[in-house]
Amino acid sequence: MTLDDLASLIASRKGADPSSSWTAQLLAKGPERCAEKFGEEAIEAIIEAVKGDKDRLTSEAADVLYHLLVMLTACDVSLDDVLAELSKRQGTSGIAEKASR
Repeated sequence: MTLDDLASLIASRKGADPSSSWTAQLLAKGPERCAEKFGEEAIEAIIEAVKGDKDRLTSEAADVLYHLLVMLTACDVSLDDVLAELSKRQGTSGIAEKASR
């Protein structure tokens, strides 16, 4: 499954009956809960990275990507929007990009 596939699947669950899927349940709770869940998953990934557990980090990273896409969907931001932003930054040093903000 690609990130595009996952993003499409998540978008298809927006407005669906919350009893039909975990994704629909999260989206029904709104952007705040989706952001909170993303934050929880990011912290779990950080913990596994610090511990050096590659298998657990891999699992948590998958959770982070999923919950990032759920949060973006809840906020009406598409993966294409994020990829377009990354494309705009391509060829610009991270230092220069950060200084421009």
